[in-house]
Amino acid sequence: MGQEKIRDKNSKTSLTRRTVLSGAAAMGLSTMARAQQPAEVKVGLIVPLSGIYTRPGQVMRMGAEMGIEHINAQGGIKSLGGAKMKLVVIDCGDTTEKAKNAAQRMVAQETDLVAATGSYLSSFTLAVTEVTERAQLPVLTLSYSDLLTDRGFKFIFQTAAPASVQSELGLPELMKLAQAASGKRPKTVAMLMDNTATSVATAKALKEKLLAQEGLQLVVEEVWTPPLSDATPLIQKVRSARPDLLLFMPNAVSDAKLGLEKINEFGLGQGKIPTVSFSITIAEPDMLQSVTPEVVQGIMTIVANWGCKGHEDIIAELKAKYKEPWPTQNVISTYGDMWLMKAALEKSGKADRLAVADAFRTMDGGPAKYYPGGQLKFDEKGRRVGAGVVIVQWQNGVPVTVYPSDLAQSSPFWPKKS
Repeated sequence: MGQEKIRDKNSKTSLTRRTVLSGAAAMGLSTMARAQQPAEVKVGLIVPLSGIYTRPGQVMRMGAEMGIEHINAQGGIKSLGGAKMKLVVIDCGDTTEKAKNAAQRMVAQETDLVAATGSYLSSFTLAVTEVTERAQLPVLTLSYSDLLTDRGFKFIFQTAAPASVQSELGLPELMKLAQAASGKRPKTVAMLMDNTATSVATAKALKEKLLAQEGLQLVVEEVWTPPLSDATPLIQKVRSARPDLLLFMPNAVSDAKLGLEKINEFGLGQGKIPTVSFSITIAEPDMLQSVTPEVVQGIMTIVANWGCKGHEDIIAELKAKYKEPWPTQNVISTYGDMWLMKAALEKSGKADRLAVADAFRTMDGGPAKYYPGGQLKFDEKGRRVGAGVVIVQWQNGVPVTVYPSDLAQSSPFWPKKS
């Protein structure tokens, strides 16, 4: 073998080795990079999927699934190399004790969750977040109670306006509507409510400040523990007092049905006593399974969120995919929660619950798209800055958004007392 051939062979051998080593190194770095970036990022949904609150939990699951599907279809979490979001669903049952136990199982078994959302009823969310706070797991919630963010917790983020703020924003608008439609403001009011945390917080704000501020005299106040077994004694008191306005605050569809059936049986429904609620329960699709559209016509409710202008695509997909007749706050807010989690993950650049929590605390994401009013930003208590409300009214068998005007699907009307 000549010297040229030997040099040429050595050169090829050397080149081959460098190429192999270089390729191996590249592959190693690539493998390391992939190893450093999670293939998926787990987020939790802890909601009631058994018992009397199953229906809202199911709808929240729809919103979460749609949100994650859309996020993953658009490339996942870009700051994590396109990692996909994965939903972990936990049933929190129908009591506060079950909710707390479910939260304990969640943090013990799902140690790689980076955030969660839930738990529909404020009473459940209060119990769940006692556990998640200790586990330093950031939790988004649309639950209303002021207590949720009055405890000094650092890992809860309330996307809805708290109950006291909802009353403060909504009641004056209702009074203006009554004045404009009927020519006079209501003077007397009856209040029927369950004893869940949301109703208690709403009633506290009304009684301590807002009723007097609006010139309303409370003539009946009755409280029940869900489930309601018989609404007759409650409605009898309303019939005797004949108030100008009835504030009816159930948080279980079965309770709402019993109350409305009795209101109509006593001849007080269909606008004879204008009825207003403070939760989504009275506008759930299930209401039409036992009462007619005429029974609920004109009833309004003040809620934290609803399908509004700007949500047309989500509403159409919800109807096509899940056969849901209209979008309640549960589906819209939970859908928005998934995008909020994505924003926090993009900001943090880590699939790490402490980093995600810090991203929520320091987020400044501009105007909210999937929540009414305000911004994608949280104050020192964990409350979304500027969170607003919407007023929903039953009109021709469908509860539609009638306030605020920029989000409204229809104009409101006031059921006139006869």
